[in-house]
Order: sequence, then C-alpha cells, then structure tokens
Amino acid sequence: MSQELTVAIEEHFSSLPDPRKKTANQRHKFDDILMIAICGAICGADGWVAVEQFGLAKKEWFSSFLELPNGIPSHDTFTDVFAKLSTRQFEKCFRSKVESISNLFAGEIVAVDGN
Repeated sequence: MSQELTVAIEEHFSSLPDPRKKTANQRHKFDDILMIAICGAICGADGWVAVEQFGLAKKEWFSSFLELPNGIPSHDTFTDVFAKLSTRQFEKCFRSKVESISNLFAGEIVAVDGN
C-alpha cells in the first residue's frame, strides 16, 4: 500500500519543480521531502520541527518505500525547500490529489490518516 501511495502522490506532484539549485552536496531527494511533509501535515504536524520529528518517528515505515539516501531531512531542510516552492503550483498539485481521492469515493467518508 505504501508504494501505491508514493506512486499516486508522485503522479500528482510530478509537475512541481524542485526549487533547489542542483549542487553536489544536495543530500535529500525532493520526492522524499514532499512525501514526509505531506504525511506529517495530514497526521497533525504543525511546523517543520514537528514534520522532522514525525519523519524520525516513522523512519522505518518511510524507509520501506522512500530512498532516504541520508535519512530524514532536518527541519531546516523542510523550511528551506518549502520557502522556495511556488505555493500556487503546490496547491494545484495537492488539489489534484485530493480531487482524485474524492472522485474514487464520491459521497463516502475517507480517513486519510488510516483511522
């Protein structure tokens, strides 16, 4: 199921460009950063420190379907990446994902946090 979730989210966020400049010392994959941030927010993380803590608490689970070449990104990494993202493009991608879920389950309650 986790692999399916990753593919489904990557499909909707594929048009969102990585706002970071490509450098040799880039430690984390953009898709990994997005996935952890989205999952953290859905599960109640209310800031980048909380997203990092969520990622660390769920590291084993995330490792089962994300690459995480250098582990869970720090809160500073989340802050930097999301500060540079186009909020309009992110919203467009996120709405696309939410609409795809609502189309699959029209009229039903969907527990996105697994409960």
